[in-house]
Amino acid sequence: MKISLVIPVLNEEETIEKLLQALADQTKKPDEIIFVDGGSKDKTVKKMENGKWKMEKDNIRFKIFVKPGASIAQGRNYGIERTEREIIVMTDAGCIPHHDWFEKITQPFTDPKIDVVAGFYKMTGESIFQRCLTCYLGILPERLNPKTFLPSARSIAFKKEIWQKVGGFSEKLTKAGEDTLFNYQAKRLGAKFVVVPEALVDWEIDKRFFEVTKKFYIYAKGDGQAGIWWHPSKRFSTHNLKISSIYGRYLVGGTLFITGFFSNFFWILLIVLFLGYLFWAIFKNYKFVKKWQAIFYLPAIQIASDFLVMAGFLAGVLR
Repeated sequence: MKISLVIPVLNEEETIEKLLQALADQTKKPDEIIFVDGGSKDKTVKKMENGKWKMEKDNIRFKIFVKPGASIAQGRNYGIERTEREIIVMTDAGCIPHHDWFEKITQPFTDPKIDVVAGFYKMTGESIFQRCLTCYLGILPERLNPKTFLPSARSIAFKKEIWQKVGGFSEKLTKAGEDTLFNYQAKRLGAKFVVVPEALVDWEIDKRFFEVTKKFYIYAKGDGQAGIWWHPSKRFSTHNLKISSIYGRYLVGGTLFITGFFSNFFWILLIVLFLGYLFWAIFKNYKFVKKWQAIFYLPAIQIASDFLVMAGFLAGVLR
């Protein structure tokens, strides 16, 4: 069973050496590693070339392709097109695989019926702000449901024939959502998925407030543009319920605000519900942070993420 690891990169000079070292330390190695650089303006490509020997000493074919302007979906497809391996494994630059990640994410393919393997990711960060963000940006281990979980491209493996049947990652989605749509389409084709939570990569949450908040908007826009809110395979996801509930909350709030002009009772009710909503944001997530400062961060992140998700999703749908 020949396996290729495909990784799109862009301006990752701060993390690429850690990624290369983590790949060199794997308990099981890929037959081939393909990096597709989208036109980095920093030293990413140079550092990859300097680290090439770490792979070649283990007889791993190591390829670097530079495609200026390539989106993340285009980078994924370009790399996959240039391998003849039957199994494709993917992660993203900025993620650091655990030492046994590659072994665990490829092990299920000993069963010929398996088409897609969903690995998992561990969100990391030292600051309280980063730890609070993990409650909103991804799925925490405590909330992982193997029956409904669909993989992120941070940790995924699949047969190349499934990728071919799907038609590759949608290149209409330029920044996000391409892996989610790929999963839906594979499900529609009857692909057999299996979840391996132990196949872990570390994903460090960005410390920069603007960069993090931008992710909420970008991810939601990708979901809206991908059409997952109406997709025939929606039974495999909770996206519809989550998106609808967010819009529903603020529809109720807006209604109460307007009717408050006719009766102070509705304004009072709105205030009570809003305070209850803030308390709910703390109550549902504080146990994952366990720092008193979280009582300020969690409600603020909840409100900010709500508006960014609504704006991003609407922009995606309209596009």
